[in-house]
Amino acid sequence: MKAEKKEKYDKAYLRIAKEWGKLSYCERKQVGAIIVKDKMIISDGFNGTPSGFENCCEDEAHFTKWYVLHAEANAISKVARSTQSCEDATLYITLSPCKDCSKLIHQSGIKRVVYLEEYKDTSGVDFLIKAGIEVTLINNLDE
Repeated sequence: MKAEKKEKYDKAYLRIAKEWGKLSYCERKQVGAIIVKDKMIISDGFNGTPSGFENCCEDEAHFTKWYVLHAEANAISKVARSTQSCEDATLYITLSPCKDCSKLIHQSGIKRVVYLEEYKDTSGVDFLIKAGIEVTLINNLDE
């Protein structure tokens, strides 16, 4: 795929991930993720509490509750419950992955990560690069 066309698709999928993140009940940060394989969206996710828990991500002091799932963890978990596989897929996410989610991304077989905004701790991105995963920051969704 030509670089120009690839970037056009990357931005389109990031726009979808951004829109999906708006479904999150988290107040501090709303993060969305889309997993694409063979030009098809195979999964999606946003940050939030596990199924069956109240949709409140922060405690009284406005800290994120420890059991809140990150968007990419939710998306990868959905694939695990399906007949699909993340092998050779691309993860589009609005915020760069943390170090824990980066381990999940690597183990799931995702080969490319495209993100919109950098998380304060970049050790997750550093890990992905060390693992041989292609990582791309696109911080402008304008055409």
